[in-house]
Amino acid sequence: MKRRSSLQKFHHRWRRKFFALLLFLFCVATFLLMEAEHSRIKLLTFISPPLRKPKIAFLFIARNRIPLDMVWDVFFQGDAENRFSIYVHSRPGFLLNTATTRSTFFLNRQINDSIQVEWGEASMIQAERILLQHALMDPFNERFLFLSDSCIPLYNFSYTYDYIMSTSTSFVDSFADSKESRYNPRMHPVIHVDNWRKGSQWVILTRKHAAIVVEDETIFPTFQLHCKRKSLPEFWRDRPLPADGSKEHNCIPDEHYVQTLLSQKGLNEEITRRSLTHSSWDISSSRDNERRGWHPATYKFGDATPMLIQSIKGIDNIYFETEYRREWCTSKGKPSQCFLFARKFTRPAALRLLNMSALGVSGEATGGLIL
Repeated sequence: MKRRSSLQKFHHRWRRKFFALLLFLFCVATFLLMEAEHSRIKLLTFISPPLRKPKIAFLFIARNRIPLDMVWDVFFQGDAENRFSIYVHSRPGFLLNTATTRSTFFLNRQINDSIQVEWGEASMIQAERILLQHALMDPFNERFLFLSDSCIPLYNFSYTYDYIMSTSTSFVDSFADSKESRYNPRMHPVIHVDNWRKGSQWVILTRKHAAIVVEDETIFPTFQLHCKRKSLPEFWRDRPLPADGSKEHNCIPDEHYVQTLLSQKGLNEEITRRSLTHSSWDISSSRDNERRGWHPATYKFGDATPMLIQSIKGIDNIYFETEYRREWCTSKGKPSQCFLFARKFTRPAALRLLNMSALGVSGEATGGLIL
């Protein structure tokens, strides 16, 4: 009996030791597997590319080539993190190649389905929609910035990028338009007069708002039908003489479309209601007949001075007469300059400013072009 009891105790102790050994081996194996997985994850992290930063899509609307391409070349060289993309709408058939641009940034950046654009007609906003459609194909594009072929940057790329990306809103110059000659009652009820807005076409849109513009199938057709510029004498050779010019509605589509569309969608709270592109409309004292009319002043070679750039960069507020509203410009919650870009500059004027910057004349301290 004692022998059987001793044997049972022996088997019991042996089983305990055996299970303890199994548990120990299991723990060791688990530890080794965890270490191997951890090493694999570290290796994948090491060889995987870093997360890409959101990009700004620069959307150029040009007649043909980009005359200020070398100014923009210096600007884009300031980015080493692939934070931008470029799209150019030129006349159909035009190619940006080594014969038409000296900047590698613009090579083959023209879109292949461009249309013929006429100033003051709905074809301008159609060109904008085509550019947005192309830019939205890149999932990393988060801001969509419209520029003319006469625009120049006022700051370096990093400052510009941080300014634009520091807010979740679009930058859209938008204000109530009280002039009856612009709103056509035939737009009602598709577009209510209370949602009618005016502003600069040089907007910066978030991805959400860019998609809204591209997907719009209601407001754009209404603009095509009922938003047309007035037949001024200089255009009578292209259009029939109006029977009664006083009854015409002087509607420039690109000055109303994006603003009215976003207002119609109830998105006014999602925009910063100002443009980041400066244009000079105060041309009443100009002696140059070419500077009078419906277009902003064009800066020529003699105008291109550090003082001009400094005066533009010194603007910190904008007054909207129709709304009796003054907009004080801010960035990241602090007072800031209002404009990151300026137009309209001729090629000689822009290159003069660029050369001044290269000579150290137009650095940040003197309010120059490229910082």
